[in-house]
Amino acid sequence: MVGVGLCSRQEASDRCGIYVCGLRAKTRSCLIVGICYERDVAQSSDVREILQYIPQFRGKVFFVLIEAGLLPEPAVAETLLDLAVLEDLGVKLVLGVLGGDLKDLFDWTLECEIMAARVSRPITDPGAIRETLDILARGQSAIVDASATGPLDLAVVDFARGIGVAKIITLLEEAILIDGAPAHAIRAADAESLALRTDATGAALLKAAAAACHRGVPRVHVLNGRRQGVLVDELFSNEGVGTMVHADSYRMIRPLREEDIPELLGMIGRSVRRTKLVERSYEDIQSRIGDFHVMTIDDNVVGCVALHEYPDEGCGEVACLYVKQAHEGRGYGFELVKHAEEIAGQLGIQRVFALSNRAADFFTGKLGYSPASVEVLPARRREQYEASGRDSQVFSHHFS
Repeated sequence: MVGVGLCSRQEASDRCGIYVCGLRAKTRSCLIVGICYERDVAQSSDVREILQYIPQFRGKVFFVLIEAGLLPEPAVAETLLDLAVLEDLGVKLVLGVLGGDLKDLFDWTLECEIMAARVSRPITDPGAIRETLDILARGQSAIVDASATGPLDLAVVDFARGIGVAKIITLLEEAILIDGAPAHAIRAADAESLALRTDATGAALLKAAAAACHRGVPRVHVLNGRRQGVLVDELFSNEGVGTMVHADSYRMIRPLREEDIPELLGMIGRSVRRTKLVERSYEDIQSRIGDFHVMTIDDNVVGCVALHEYPDEGCGEVACLYVKQAHEGRGYGFELVKHAEEIAGQLGIQRVFALSNRAADFFTGKLGYSPASVEVLPARRREQYEASGRDSQVFSHHFS
C-alpha cells in the first residue's frame, strides 16, 4: 500500500516489483513506477494491455487537472508517481492545480523526480499558453495555477486547445454516474440525453466535457481522484474505470485488415484449443478477408465475427464469433452478430444460420434464433460439418 510520505522512484523500485522496458509491470490493478504497492505477480495479459498504449501516448500532450486540496494525500502522492511514469514514457505533461497549495504540489513533483517547471502566469492569462509550450519544448512538464477556474470552464478548454492536448484528465472528488453506475465511454453527441440520468454535478461535468470535445479536445476523462491508482487504471486499459467523453470513434466495428490477421489468430486461439471455434489458418482468413469484421476499442481488437455468404442458397453463416475474455459480459457479442445481420440485409440475404457447441442460450434467448437440423445447411457447408466430427448445434434465423 502507498504511504503518505513520498519516496524517490529508485527507492520505490528497490522495494517492489520489476521493470518492463523502463515501466513497471501492471499487477492486478496498477502500473507501478516508484509506488510502494503490495500486489500479486504481474500477469502477461496485463502487461500486453499496457504495452499497446505506449506508442499511442508517446509525444502526446496530456493536461491533468487535480483538486489537490480536496483529495486524500495518499491518492495525490500516487497520482504524482503515476505521472512520473507517463513522463518516462514520453508523454508531455501539463498539471493544472484546481485547489490546494501550488507550491506544495510543485515540491511534491520534485520529490517524485518529475522534471517540472512552474508557469508564472495563471491559466486565465493568455500568456500562459506560450509559456507552457516553451516549457514543454525544453522537455519539462509544466505546472499551472488553475485555481480561479472550474474543472472544465471555458478558460480551461481554451488553454487546452492552445497547447494542443490529446486529453484533458480531471481528478475530482466525485465521479460521474449514469443511473447510479459508472459509464466508461460516452460520445459527446450523447452527453445531453445522458445528463438527464445523473445528478446535477454529474450533468454539469458531462455537458462541459461534451462542449470541450465539440470545441476540438479529442477526449475528456472525468475520474474520481479519491481512488488510488485511478489514473493508470483509466489510461492503460481498454475499458477504463472513470468516464471518458470522446469526439472520435472510440469503439467501432470495422472490416478486418490484413495486418489484423495475426492478432485475430492469437485472439481466437484459446477457443480453438477448447474446440469452441473452428481452427483457421492465416491463409484461410486471408482468402476470405472480406467476410470478417472486428470490434475495436481505442483501435485495439477485442472481438470478431464473420459472415460467409452462400448466394446459390440465398443464405449466410454467422461464424467466428469471439470476444476477448476481459471484455465479456458487455454485450459486444450481441453487437457483433447484429452487425453481421445488418450486412446480410444489405446483401439481400433472407436467412442466416450459426453453428455452436456452447452458445445455445445466447443464440436462442438473446438473438431469437431457432434450433434447426443440419438439413438447413447449404450442401457444401453440410459436407464440411459432417467431415469435422464436431457436435455443434445448428441455429437459424429468418429476416422478416
